Amino acid sequence: MTTLVMKFGGSAVGMTIGLTQLLSIVLHEQDRWGRLLVVVSALDGVTDNLLEAAHLAQLSNRRGYRRIVANLRQRHLALIEALPLGVTERTALQADIDQMLFDMLTLCQSMSDSPDTVQPDMINGVVAIGEKLAARIVAALLRQNQLRSVAIDATDLMITDNVFGNATPNIPLTRQRITQNLLPMLDRRIIPVITGFIGSTMTGKTTVLGRGGSDYTASVLGVCIDADEIWIWTDVDGMMSADPNQIEAAHSIPMLSYDETAELAYFGARILHARMIEPLRERQIVLRVRNVFKPQQPGTLIQKTAPDVSNGLKAVTSIQGLALTAQHSGALAPVAALIDEVLFTITGSHTDVMISSQSSAHSFLCFIIPTSAGQDAAHNLQLESEERLLEHFPDAGWSVRAVSVITAIGTQIGQQQRLIADLLRALGSTHILAMAQGPGGCSFSIVTELEDGEQALMHLHDVILHGDQ
Repeated sequence: MTTLVMKFGGSAVGMTIGLTQLLSIVLHEQDRWGRLLVVVSALDGVTDNLLEAAHLAQLSNRRGYRRIVANLRQRHLALIEALPLGVTERTALQADIDQMLFDMLTLCQSMSDSPDTVQPDMINGVVAIGEKLAARIVAALLRQNQLRSVAIDATDLMITDNVFGNATPNIPLTRQRITQNLLPMLDRRIIPVITGFIGSTMTGKTTVLGRGGSDYTASVLGVCIDADEIWIWTDVDGMMSADPNQIEAAHSIPMLSYDETAELAYFGARILHARMIEPLRERQIVLRVRNVFKPQQPGTLIQKTAPDVSNGLKAVTSIQGLALTAQHSGALAPVAALIDEVLFTITGSHTDVMISSQSSAHSFLCFIIPTSAGQDAAHNLQLESEERLLEHFPDAGWSVRAVSVITAIGTQIGQQQRLIADLLRALGSTHILAMAQGPGGCSFSIVTELEDGEQALMHLHDVILHGDQ
């Protein structure tokens, strides 16, 4: 029996036109697949609102978090009013939304009353409301159109570790839960609408998988139900040669390998969650990234592909990094371990990638700041790193600053010396702090000053455009 998992982002579920597209897609695919599963994100911007509400609750700012709850209620109810729902379905949905927001208000009140006793799972409990609201709206819309559907909270399925801001699913335990509670539903042709982004520990405490974690949810669910394909529906035409918000000439990429996609996601392509690729690669599950507003277009196909040097350069990405410099040489391992500890404390992520360079009189280290870390991460990491380095290495003279890491992605890029020469030539007089070739052979990264990053990205993307001609 063929199985398809489809994940819809906040741009799809947050507007009437997007929900109309979602419904049309599900109706079209339900007869083409034996089993169909839908994963949804919160409405655009809602997760940020919920994080702010949790922060205000910890500051005992009751007026602030109550205002956010009221605005969220108004936004979701307005969306429901615009949908073609029957009276019974709309009334039940409104009651569900009111109950969930009331529970959130109660949780915020508890945090406000005792801010010193706030636990991470309480914050995650607030943040999880966004996906729960979205799942119920989508399930109601499907039911109204004669599809058997039910909203399911991933906290009942997805078992994770206790890294509350960036949790990692336990695949065997999650598979066991899914086998018991989800597969019978799928076999009865019921379409579950599952909350992305969230899970729970073995003891039932709410966790989140990091920003963009709904992709990761779809990946894990796909692995656990042995899906044939996973489709990520977003608001762009697929994986792009660059961020279209930064490079106007960016275009979609028809096909990528798992390795290329993993590098793209890690080094700043925000369409996909960086950790979602590995489970799919292990099980050889096909992934497609498509535009929910242009479903007739094929998007990007991601699978295991044979090496093809002629494919050349596929994409360039930009991401912030944290650079450490010192006017001396010496062992870097203690410094790297310290920064790893700081990064994990602030973001919940370890330093998966480090770029280093040394001479007889200088040391340079660069750590990638994951996109899931949030907007304030770079500033907070810089301040905390400076403080900890001064505490542990007071005479070493380490300085810390934010930098740009620009990465070129392409099949076997490490074996194409002429292409690397073209990339370096395109950078012209750009001051390069460090460069590194990825050991997987499909990425080449350069580190520049923060103010040079945008120009360097444009120069490297020009190499793609010239190669396409």
